[in-house]
Amino acid sequence: MRWWETSVGGRARGRIIALLRRRPHSVDELAADLDVTHNAVRAHVQALERAEIVRAAGMRRGGGVGKPATLYEIAADSEPLLSSAYAPVLRELLTALGDRLAPAALDDLFRDVGRRLALANGAAAGAAAPATAKQLDARVRAAAALLEALGSEVEIERTRDAYVVRGFACPLSSAVLVQPKVCHAVEELVAAVVGVPVTECCDRTDRARCCFEIRRAG
Repeated sequence: MRWWETSVGGRARGRIIALLRRRPHSVDELAADLDVTHNAVRAHVQALERAEIVRAAGMRRGGGVGKPATLYEIAADSEPLLSSAYAPVLRELLTALGDRLAPAALDDLFRDVGRRLALANGAAAGAAAPATAKQLDARVRAAAALLEALGSEVEIERTRDAYVVRGFACPLSSAVLVQPKVCHAVEELVAAVVGVPVTECCDRTDRARCCFEIRRAG
């Protein structure tokens, strides 16, 4: 049994997802295939819609005079969430890159990845100009929010001359354990958001945790 068949709100929702991955279904069709009530299926479909896993895909009009039936399908953006292939493929890709590239070239590659992530998240434009203390504070909070959106849990520590964005988890822990230079991609991402140099000080033990030091100006 695949992980999502029991982890998206129960086995029934997992079975609905499995059917919708094959082709669009109406609520009545799902109810017939699963041998459950129309109302039970509708409640599950609505919950999956709210979670943006399922979306309406059009209407189907039957041969009679009744109301057209809404067809549902898997939302394209949710397909990666239903896959367990990304982590093992990423680990093997990182191992292959480490075997083929010199350390400096590998570091440049991950830093370029970080800058591309910043552009993809619209993070670089706001930090183009030097920041006042108040602006830097806002940028640090924005960087922390971005890390949380990527799957970390962080808090900001303020010292007399620096900020420390300290994580209690790592959104890339599996990758980091294979290739520590992955942290440099995130370092570049944070630097692009805050607009000042950032020093990565991550914990890369079995329970990887993010940590980035951001020096205050002057």
